[in-house]
Amino acid sequence: MDPISVTWENRPGVPPALTVTQLARIIRDTVRANPILSRILVRGEVSNLQPAPSGHVFFTLKDATAQLSCTVFREDAEVLGFDLEDGMDVVVSGDVDVFPRRGSVQLLVKAATPAGVGAFWAAYQKTRKKLAAEGLFDAARKRPLPSFPRTIGVVTSEIGAVVHDIVTILRRRYPIAHIVVAPALVQGPEAPASLRRALAVVSDRVDVVIVARGGGSLEDLWCFNDEGLARAIAASRAPVVSAIGHETDVTIVDFVADVRAATPSAAAELVSPDATELMARINGAGRSLIGEIHEALRSVRNRAMALRERLSPRALQRGVETNRSVLERSFAGLSSVAPREVTRHRGRLEAIGRRLDVLSPLATLQRGYAIAEREDGHVVAHAAEVESGDALAVRFQDGRIRVHVNEEMEEP
Repeated sequence: MDPISVTWENRPGVPPALTVTQLARIIRDTVRANPILSRILVRGEVSNLQPAPSGHVFFTLKDATAQLSCTVFREDAEVLGFDLEDGMDVVVSGDVDVFPRRGSVQLLVKAATPAGVGAFWAAYQKTRKKLAAEGLFDAARKRPLPSFPRTIGVVTSEIGAVVHDIVTILRRRYPIAHIVVAPALVQGPEAPASLRRALAVVSDRVDVVIVARGGGSLEDLWCFNDEGLARAIAASRAPVVSAIGHETDVTIVDFVADVRAATPSAAAELVSPDATELMARINGAGRSLIGEIHEALRSVRNRAMALRERLSPRALQRGVETNRSVLERSFAGLSSVAPREVTRHRGRLEAIGRRLDVLSPLATLQRGYAIAEREDGHVVAHAAEVESGDALAVRFQDGRIRVHVNEEMEEP
């Protein structure tokens, strides 16, 4: 339907209509002119802290029933004297101002002083110290992620960009894996119990679990500081990757998880190998294996050809002729050397024989002597070794005779 244009006409007694810009400027000027709203002191808890690259700092100052947007410009932030943190209880000094473009009220903080620890921060530190003392954050209990998971679990909200981004990345990088999404609340008082139930559903069915949520304020992410959820993650059968908020957001779940990812997308990349890269590695390994097989076959073929060449009639004939030449040369050498060696050794043997004949008992027998022996062949050298009745053999040059000793005679 086409818009209808109506011309506003000023009427007598009726004040003229203001533009939005005019009204916003009037409100801004009124606020700025009120001395009560200048250099005021306000106490509250810091939340949703967002440092900007320009050096400015934006945060929300809140109490139990209200909240106020605050800005610290760079020059004031540089002389603040301490770092603001979510959950910190502070007293700030500044000016209330109105930004006409957005129609919003902000407190321009000029200075701040820590006033204590806010309720959120105190609860966070209490839980963190308790679980740390029990060893739930120790690196020794952290489990490595499987290199090639068959089933990947995702615990997050079923709506929003997080689950879509994770599933898209997993299907692109590692399409052979089965993805199990366990929907859960990721914000609000019922979120911790919902997250625990979702984790219990998938932890026994998958090889690795991603617990994820997009960015948000301290209050939005508070369910991930729940002690019960932290203990459930520590007891999970499958390794758990936490991907809560942005990289600067740190929760109790991040401390107890086996691996912490900077973002949900980074978590999807951590648990999934790149199929394209794997295929390239497999193809490279295949090419290397084929090359090695070809080289082995080439080596075997060369050895077979060499063996065939050695066993061919021509090669065998060459071998026979070569060995015949060697034998002929050896025979010629032996034929020339052998007679001289035989003559030389014959002379040595004859000389040794003559020396042995001089010492031989046979030579003694030839000179007319005899040798008395016992039946076992032992030579009798002394008369004292013989007794009456002993049987002896007397050896002469041409034979032996057996005798018995009838009488022993003393040596003359």
